[in-house]
Amino acid sequence: MIKITTDSTCDLPVELLEQHHISVIPLGIVKGDRLFHDGVDIRTADIAAHVDAGGDITTTNAVNIADYEALFRREMEQHEAVIHINIGMGFSSCYQNAKLAAEEVPEVYVVDSANLTVGHGFLVLAAAQAAEEGRSVTEILDMLEEMTGRVETSFVLDRLDYMKKGGRCSAVTLLGANLLKLHPCVEVIDGKMSVTKKYRGSIEKVVGDYVRDRLEGRTDIDTSMVFLVDTCADDHLASIAREALQQDGRFGKIVEAKAGCTIFCHCGPGTLGIIFLRK
Repeated sequence: MIKITTDSTCDLPVELLEQHHISVIPLGIVKGDRLFHDGVDIRTADIAAHVDAGGDITTTNAVNIADYEALFRREMEQHEAVIHINIGMGFSSCYQNAKLAAEEVPEVYVVDSANLTVGHGFLVLAAAQAAEEGRSVTEILDMLEEMTGRVETSFVLDRLDYMKKGGRCSAVTLLGANLLKLHPCVEVIDGKMSVTKKYRGSIEKVVGDYVRDRLEGRTDIDTSMVFLVDTCADDHLASIAREALQQDGRFGKIVEAKAGCTIFCHCGPGTLGIIFLRK
């Protein structure tokens, strides 16, 4: 049997991870002078409370080579092969570290998802399902290579202060966005994040407009499944997006997820995205 492992940045719901026996290794989260582990001993609410109280932005640490090697050796004791799917190498050094670790453990194959959050998770889930169907390592790797360029990941941001504190947004840009009530739409293109549109108005209005814009007039979407992911403490933005997806009516399955601490560190609360495959 082939084992699928991945980074905590895949943001797949726990029930899917358990159902498909996917092992997850957490990235590090540095808050204050302490190192935590994404989803293990720190939650997004902890980060939000820390920042809202005036604390510095939390930072993220890639999984180190030794921890990857320990994971791979442990899983290879019970499996014929391991396929590990990383957060995109454009966002973290996890992929490089996993590749180095895999050189020490035979039959471990490392894949760069070129994506993040459930865009990364889309590939993990597909690989796990393929492994359950008895497909070979070569077949799964070929499938992932073909799928990677078809994953369409985008999201809208409510707040830019997390990106500013993390050095990804200047103070001038932040001021202008706040005055104009601008909300950028960020899309993952060729393994990097790009702002593709700026919306104006309340985040509630923006979320509805964003979902409709992503889908309207599109004939190139694989409508079997769509992921809806957000960083909110409640359901208010997800409910707006969910209704827009249901009104569109084309998707066979809507899977909802909450982004973990690694993603939250960079985009903050009030972020929402939809992720699907192109045909």
